[in-house]
Amino acid sequence: MMFFMKRAVLLAAAVTVVACSSGSAQQGSDVAARIGDRSITVKELDDRWKASNPTDYAEATQKLYEGRRGALENIVANALIAEAAKDSGMSVEAYEESQVSTRMKPVTDAEVVSFYQANIGQMQGNPLDVMAPHITRFLSEQRRAEARQAWLAELRTSGPDVRIMIEPPRHDVKLAATDPSAGPASAPVTIVEFSDFQCPFCRQVVPTLKRIRETYGDKVRLVWKDFPLTQIHPQAFKAGEAGHCAAEQGKFWEYHDRLFANQQAMQITDLKKYAADLGLDAATFNECLDSSKHGDRVREGVAQGSRLGVNSTPTMYINGRLVSGAQPYDVIAAVVDEELSRSR
Repeated sequence: MMFFMKRAVLLAAAVTVVACSSGSAQQGSDVAARIGDRSITVKELDDRWKASNPTDYAEATQKLYEGRRGALENIVANALIAEAAKDSGMSVEAYEESQVSTRMKPVTDAEVVSFYQANIGQMQGNPLDVMAPHITRFLSEQRRAEARQAWLAELRTSGPDVRIMIEPPRHDVKLAATDPSAGPASAPVTIVEFSDFQCPFCRQVVPTLKRIRETYGDKVRLVWKDFPLTQIHPQAFKAGEAGHCAAEQGKFWEYHDRLFANQQAMQITDLKKYAADLGLDAATFNECLDSSKHGDRVREGVAQGSRLGVNSTPTMYINGRLVSGAQPYDVIAAVVDEELSRSR
C-alpha cells in the first residue's frame, strides 16, 4: 500500500511539473535551469524522465492531456448550447432540458427486469421490487447522458464551426517489416496493439478492432506487437511464438482468432493442434515452435512496450496516441476520425 501511495504522490508531483509555468505552457526548448554556463531545457528533463521511468512519464503526460481535453469539451459543449438557445426565448438550462428530454426514450419495465436478471450477482440478494427504482434511475441517467451526447453531436454539425487545436501526446512506436499487420502500409491511420493471447481484455477488444477494420477499410492499418504478461499468463509467451510461426505460413490473423477463441487451452499440444486445424504444414510449424525460433521477437515486443511505458494489455497507439484498455468501439472510432480529419 505504501508503494502505491508513494507512486501516486510522485505522479501528482510530476503532473505539476508538466502543468505549471510562469504564464504559459513551457515548450521543449524553454530553459528550466542553468548551472554556470550550461542551460537545462524542458526537453532534456522530459527525455531524462522518459528514459528513467517511462511508465510514469506516459501516465502523467496522458493525464494532463485528458484533463485539458475534458475541460475543453465541456467549454465547447456549453458554448454550442448557449448559441443554440439564443433564439428559443428560454433560459439555457431550460432549453437544454427540453432538447435532451425529447431525445430520451423512457425506461420500460421489461428493460428493468432484463437488467436485474443480467446483473443478479450484484443485487446482494434484494428482490426485483426493491431494486427496480434504483435500476430505473440508473438506466434513466444513462439514457440522459446518451441523449445529451447525441444532441451535442448534432450541434457540432449544425452550429458554429469547432476546430480542436490541442495536440495529444504522441509516442514514437517503431514498426518492423516482420510485425504482423492488416491493412496497407500507406493507410493514414495506424493502430499498433500491444497484446497478450491469454489476456481476457485483449480478447474483448478483438471484435471491436475487427469492426474498425470493416468500417474504415484501407484507411486503417492494424499492427500486432507481443506483450505477454507472463507473471499472470504463463502460456502467453509461447502463444506469441506460435503466432509468428503461423505468420511464416501466411496465417497469423487466422491463428490469432483461433487462440483468442480458445484461451482456456493453450498448452503446447493445443498450439500445435490449432495450427493443424487451420491447414498449416504441421512439421514446419512444430519445428518452429519447438525450437523457440521467434522467442527473441516476442522478447523484443516486451522490451519495446516497456520502453514506451506499457504496463497492461491491451495498450494501443493510434498514430502514436495512447489508448489503454479494452475501450468500446465509439472511443476508438472517435480517435480514428480525429486522425483522419487531421490527415486531410
